[in-house]
Amino acid sequence: MRNLTASGALIPITLAAALFAAPLAAQQPPANATPETASIPGLAAPPMSARDLVTMPRLGTPAVNAAGTLAVYGVTTTDPQTLARSTAHYLLDLMQPGAVPVSLDFGLKASSVAFGPGGQLYFLSSAHPDPDAEARSRVWRVSLGKDGRVGTPELVADTPGTEIAGFKLAPTGTAIALWGEVPRDCPQFACPDATPAHLPGPGTGRLYDGADGFYRHWDQWETPGTYNRVFVFPIDGGQAVGEGVPVDGTDPATGITGDTPTMPFGGGEDIAWSPDGQQVYFVARKADGDEPTSTNLDIYVSDLSGGAPTNITADNAATDTAPAVSPDGRYVAWLAMERPTYEADRLVVQLRDLASGTTRALTADTDLSFGSLAWSADGKSLIATAQDVLDTPAFRIDSATGKVSRLDLMAGNEAHIANLAALPGDRLLFTRDSLGGPSELYLADAGQQGRPLTDVATTRMGQMATIITRRFSFAGADGDTVWGQITRLADQDGPIPAVLYIHGGPQGSFNDSWSSRWNPRVVASHGYAVISVDFHGSTGYGQAFTDAINRDWGGKPLEDLQKGLAAALTLDTQIDGNRACAMGASYGGYMVNWIAGRWPERFDCLVQHDGLFDLRSFYYSTEELWFPRWDFGGSYSEARDTYERWNPANYVDNWQTPMLVVTGEKDFRVPYTQGLQSFTALQERDIPSQLLVFPDENHWVLSPKNSLQWHDTVFAWLDRWLKPEERAQ
Repeated sequence: MRNLTASGALIPITLAAALFAAPLAAQQPPANATPETASIPGLAAPPMSARDLVTMPRLGTPAVNAAGTLAVYGVTTTDPQTLARSTAHYLLDLMQPGAVPVSLDFGLKASSVAFGPGGQLYFLSSAHPDPDAEARSRVWRVSLGKDGRVGTPELVADTPGTEIAGFKLAPTGTAIALWGEVPRDCPQFACPDATPAHLPGPGTGRLYDGADGFYRHWDQWETPGTYNRVFVFPIDGGQAVGEGVPVDGTDPATGITGDTPTMPFGGGEDIAWSPDGQQVYFVARKADGDEPTSTNLDIYVSDLSGGAPTNITADNAATDTAPAVSPDGRYVAWLAMERPTYEADRLVVQLRDLASGTTRALTADTDLSFGSLAWSADGKSLIATAQDVLDTPAFRIDSATGKVSRLDLMAGNEAHIANLAALPGDRLLFTRDSLGGPSELYLADAGQQGRPLTDVATTRMGQMATIITRRFSFAGADGDTVWGQITRLADQDGPIPAVLYIHGGPQGSFNDSWSSRWNPRVVASHGYAVISVDFHGSTGYGQAFTDAINRDWGGKPLEDLQKGLAAALTLDTQIDGNRACAMGASYGGYMVNWIAGRWPERFDCLVQHDGLFDLRSFYYSTEELWFPRWDFGGSYSEARDTYERWNPANYVDNWQTPMLVVTGEKDFRVPYTQGLQSFTALQERDIPSQLLVFPDENHWVLSPKNSLQWHDTVFAWLDRWLKPEERAQ
């Protein structure tokens, strides 16, 4: 049994339920109620508002020097009036407990900060000391004193004609890998005079060929022939020299053609140097007409000669990703799925002995799907994270035996551990966030739990009304154990209206983690009890549970939601089940549309964001076709009966519940026309409805101003149907 503190009381965590409060909440709330709390009975401290969420400081990924003695991290702040964002950087001495972070001034706006082997700090910036210089992304470096003094920026890499999207230094400091969008037939990093193949003119039309694969992906139209590509440059005198060597091979006929980092979400984790700086491992998926139906990411290795790279995972037709080379250079580890065309298969740690060429599946007997991977400083084990029920803890994996041991890095619920860095002396640097509060930086000494190093947002969160989250389990579909959470204000007096949160994916989870978008704390702070259920198909409960949603989108998940809502109302009698709204995005939006037709009498209102409405038109307009083909058992023409069995459009005659529809015009995963169709169905049936369209957002709402508008609109909709008396006043 694990224990934790919630609102000052020690609460036992049982199998059925658990409570927790925001981590490190130390300050006493103000004694007097504010106007914001006046409508929420029982509150003394101000609740968290949508503006608080949007303007909450955000901790960036830390960079650590090779000795593990210093860390640099960024904190992004948002101006509460203009909502403009800026990032400041801080230096922290990891060898001095209680050390005060030192503010750093790079002289230029900086991002992607990294330590060089000599202790200098390298970073990207589109600014330049010369005001007349062309604005483009360059790599710079500065010297760093022990007192935090920063030297004058020195230019490391400048590539006219190509924006540098990212970089990774060789451990030796003798070379640098740069990546950006470069035509495949370009032998060097910049070919500014290349003619885009899809713009033949004389008009503005884009011309695509079926053999080119993706014509649009996530939120942007593709540029056939141009890809994310990695080039390696020697460093001489602190500067990148020469034209660079492409790791994908100089000759497109013999090399690999594809994006590295992978699109749309890949980053530096797709690229790994060998310790001696003689090789680069990288992830790519072949770009051709089959790409929209393929999840076959492979790991390649380049000897930096310009020749064709070697595919070290050619025997696996499914996903291989996250290469990590051991400190001694003998082994390379990575994460691999087993089943082709399935994006939510279990990720197993693979280990290859580069001397013998043999590969072992280290975690084949562990029913966990690992999401990150790093070597310990001594090279004897791997440190990884994986979802486990509602937490994302860290694990140590013995590289010799494959034994998996869960690390106890936090007292109570570990919530969401991320950004692990293994330091000398068996120390671990990591970030931790939870439903209670955003990320902070922690350091765990050998065998001990983490101690906090930062207070980016904790004190600010401690000044707001406290929430409690109750974990609960119940018998769901097929009698399986299903988990859920109830998040509400700790001091609020009932009755409390209910909001059923439905996560996307569908292979995902509303686990114990912070979000800047679908945030249960800010909804609870508006006076609602947020109930989330990890229905069949959710991650963190073993692969069989995740697979259970396959070809059953509206079956077991809906039953779990129905039973989970009932279980939550039984557990917390202060929640008013007669005032309830359901809301979700992506698959969660699909389920809202499904509920509208298959459970139409239950809710007072619905919020549907980027949800699938008509599975037939969705199939023919989405971009990653492997997803519907796996989840529904084939293409639409091959599995028409399955698509139509779970198609919300077939049940619109049952719709009666008021619905707010939200969509983004740049969403190519669930095209915005899906939202227009559901809004049309609502209009023609005279069902109270609203449509919120963001012309500049994709599947997510990311802009600060748009996020604030999203929350204002959603809260107004919830209040209209769940708090009619307050709204009238």
